Amino acid sequence: MDTDWMADGLCRSCPPSVFFPSDGVGVEVARRICADCPVREPCLEYALRNGVDHGVWGGASERERRRIARQRRLAAASSH
Repeated sequence: MDTDWMADGLCRSCPPSVFFPSDGVGVEVARRICADCPVREPCLEYALRNGVDHGVWGGASERERRRIARQRRLAAASSH
């Protein structure tokens, strides 16, 4: 998978700890940064395709990515 998009992420100017928070307030801080990021979509897709289970990627928390992945699996199963 192409990762050239990573060089354009707004997260590059922030400490990594911002995107690996230990509470909901930290998740919101990361989401605000992600909201304006030009590579939000490829970031989220990267995390989903690679099963990244920690941190905020593409504006989505671990729980949100699990939900998205589950919805995609169910949609794929129902289309067969």
